[in-house]
Amino acid sequence: MSSFITKKTDGDTVWFEQDRFGMFIHFGLYSVAARHEWVKTKETISDAEYDKYFRHFEPDLFDAKEWARKAKAAGMKYAVLTTKHHEGFCLFDSQYTDYKSTNTPCGRDIAREFVEAFRAEGLKVGFYYSLLDWHHPDYPIDIFHSRRENPDGEEQNKTRDMKKYVQYLHNQVRELMTNYGKIDILWFDFTYPSLDSIRNEYNQFAIKTYKPWMPWTTAETWDAENLIRMIRSYQPDIIINNRAGITQDITTPEQTLTSKWPTYPGTDELYTWESCQTFSGSWGYYRDEMSWKTPEMLIRVLLQCVCNGGNLIMNVGPTGRGCFDHRADAALETYAKWMKFNGRSIYGCTKAEPEFTAPAGTVLTQSADGSRLYIHLIEYPYAEMKMANMTGRIDFVQFLHDASEIRFRENKDGTVNFLIPGIKPNQEIAVVEVFLK
Repeated sequence: MSSFITKKTDGDTVWFEQDRFGMFIHFGLYSVAARHEWVKTKETISDAEYDKYFRHFEPDLFDAKEWARKAKAAGMKYAVLTTKHHEGFCLFDSQYTDYKSTNTPCGRDIAREFVEAFRAEGLKVGFYYSLLDWHHPDYPIDIFHSRRENPDGEEQNKTRDMKKYVQYLHNQVRELMTNYGKIDILWFDFTYPSLDSIRNEYNQFAIKTYKPWMPWTTAETWDAENLIRMIRSYQPDIIINNRAGITQDITTPEQTLTSKWPTYPGTDELYTWESCQTFSGSWGYYRDEMSWKTPEMLIRVLLQCVCNGGNLIMNVGPTGRGCFDHRADAALETYAKWMKFNGRSIYGCTKAEPEFTAPAGTVLTQSADGSRLYIHLIEYPYAEMKMANMTGRIDFVQFLHDASEIRFRENKDGTVNFLIPGIKPNQEIAVVEVFLK
């Protein structure tokens, strides 16, 4: 059995640490703008001007069943949908706002169709919900707000009642927890109590936009303790991330890859974690964005997560018509081809035990029961590949994709030489499966 055990929390993370790979879906009015999900604030667009996207939100090609089939084919085991992003627009039929998909030309409860379709494919389902809201009249103007450049922003904040907004937030989350059956994940976004708290990702943006009268946010801002208590009263097994300002079941580093397993602050206890990543440089559909990951990069991101005991949730931003862009389809197909033959090195796997050192140009994962070691050959070819501490440990070795034997030679110094074929298999990254005694 693996010696790496994560801290037990209130949520059910057992399936999560088994499944390892999920789909994030960022969909909203910004999909029609097609130039980043933060377009409203990046371009300081007024509510009146932004309303054109509401009036023209008509994703006629939206088919949640097709989304679910593509996610499953790509080897993804769960999915999280943006029920409300920072723009404040809701993809569910909330009774607390008119700013929702059912009031657009779309006329559909997208969250409901998402849940039903993904459940039907046997995938777990999750909801993303932004704690920010650039549309709600009581959400204060802060460093991220689309109205931050308004000369009367400070005066406007004097009339905005955060308590009313927090009640709205709680009411909407209650709807999500009670109207859609079992929900496996709730993904909040995000809390920023100081400039230091957003330094890595938003520092330059914040420096340019911050004014002394602008508020910060903390767990107390959202009344997070009561919010989470309410959530668990309806969904006791749900996994909740840490972005409401309170440590919960998972931590969610964004657009970054860690070289070590995250631990709880001030302790050595291992955190259940998930890296959220994008196919390109944007979460929402961005027509002209060109920094799309190569097939090798897509797989390496997944490996880098699992080899450090984590999950990957990879994002898709559907177009304004509700379907996946051809580049997103190509990326999903990369995963589909690779996971079909190599998923065994991902599902139920984790960080390799410390006695196993990855040879240069490789990444290791190991099955949680300790019986199989997986060597991912990032570089190729190898005439021979040597590993230490392996003599007497090996029962059998094969390529994972076709179960073809790989011979090996044990050495007196405790090392083993794996005799890797000179011809690279037809795999983006080939995987050696080592059956351990």
